[in-house]
Amino acid sequence: MISARRRMRRTAPLGRPVRLTLIAGTAVLGATLTACSGASTSDSGKGSGHVAGKAPAQDTKISVNLQGGRATPGKPVEVTLGSGKLKTVTVSAAEGDALTGRISADGRTWTSDRPAAPGTTYSVEAKDTEGGSDKAGFTTAGADKVNKLTLAPGKNTTVGIAQPLSIVFDNPVKDRAAVEKALKVSTSNNTEGSWGWLQDYSGKDRVDWRPKEYWKSGTKVTLDADLNGIDSGPSGGWFVRDYRTTFTIGTDQVVKVDLDRHRLALKRDGKTVMDVPMSAGTPGGEKASWRGTAVLMAKEGTINMRSETVGLGDAYDKMVDSSMRLTWSGMYAHAAPWNAAYFGVANHSSGCVGMSDANAGALYQQVRVGDPFEITGADAKGTVAEGNGYGAWNVTWSDWQAKSALK
Repeated sequence: MISARRRMRRTAPLGRPVRLTLIAGTAVLGATLTACSGASTSDSGKGSGHVAGKAPAQDTKISVNLQGGRATPGKPVEVTLGSGKLKTVTVSAAEGDALTGRISADGRTWTSDRPAAPGTTYSVEAKDTEGGSDKAGFTTAGADKVNKLTLAPGKNTTVGIAQPLSIVFDNPVKDRAAVEKALKVSTSNNTEGSWGWLQDYSGKDRVDWRPKEYWKSGTKVTLDADLNGIDSGPSGGWFVRDYRTTFTIGTDQVVKVDLDRHRLALKRDGKTVMDVPMSAGTPGGEKASWRGTAVLMAKEGTINMRSETVGLGDAYDKMVDSSMRLTWSGMYAHAAPWNAAYFGVANHSSGCVGMSDANAGALYQQVRVGDPFEITGADAKGTVAEGNGYGAWNVTWSDWQAKSALK
C-alpha cells in the first residue's frame, strides 16, 4: 500500500497523532489524508511531510470493510477513520447513483444506507474535519443468478379504487423480510395499507400492497422498490436494479353483481348510473361464477374464448365483444347476445357475467382497470382467491396484515 507524508496546517498542534487504526479483516485503502496547507506529493511515492523547525505529521488512512475485485455484495459499506472525525464520505458507483449513508455519533465510522450491489465498481472518498482526505475503491462479485419482477399497475396510469400494488417475482423469494423492507409506498394522503405475501395464480411468489379500505379518488401513489443489492435467497438470485412506479386513483366506481337477482349495477360516487339485466354462471358445478370482490384486471375488447382453456372441454369457441377480465381463471364480464333469453331471469353461462351488446358496451366504456366488482348471491362456486386476479379484498384486514413478512 502506497502512502505519503503531508505537512499539517499551521493552526494544528505540532505532532498531532492522526494515524488511523486498522480494523481486523479490512484493508487499508487509498492515499493519505492531505491537510489543506500541506505540500503536494505524488501518490506513487512518499514526500518528506516535514516543515523546517516542526515535527513531521504521521501518515493517515481510511479502512473499508469491502475490498479487492470480488468483494461480497449485499453488505452495507463501512468506512472507518482511525482517529479524528469524518466530515463527509462519498461512495459512488461507476454506473448508477452514489450510496447514501450516515456518520456514527463518534465521527469515526460511516455506514451506507443500502448494501453494495453485485457486479459493481465503487469509488470511496472520505474527508475529515481537519480538511484531510483519502480515497479507496473496490468491486463486488457478479450475481450468479438474477431475480426479476413484474409490477402492476403500470407507470403513470389512472386506476380504480380497488387496484392493489402487485409484484410478481420470476424466481422464489426466501428472504421475504429483506425484500419487503426495500419496498417503500408513499401516498398523497397517508393512506393506511400493508404488504401481504401470496402465491400468484401462475404459481410464482407475489406480494401485494392494498389499503385498509378502498382508495380515495384522486390519491397519488408512488412505489420505490430499492432492490438493487438484495439477495432473494437460495434459488432466487440477486436483484440488480431498482424499480419505481407511480399511479393515480380515478373516479369512485363500484360494480355490483347480484347473482340471485340476475342484475348488474354501476355506482359512481354512491349513485347508480347503470342497472341492467344479466346472466351469470350456471350454478351447481364448475360453470358457476365466483362470489366476493373481483377487481377489473384488464379491458381486453374482442377476444376468442375457448372452453378448453378453462377446463370445460369443447363447450364453446366464440369471438366475444366488450370483454372485461375479472380473474386469471377465466371469469369475465362481457357481451353475450346468444344468452339473451336468460338475462334477468336465470344464471345460464359458463361462469362469466353476460349482458346484451349495448349494455356490455356501455359498461366497457365507463369502467377502468382497478374498479371493484362486488359479486353477491348463493349461485356461486366459492370466493375469489387472493392470487386469482386481485382477490385481496376477500381477506379481512387483520388477516391481510398477518401476511406481511414484517409483522
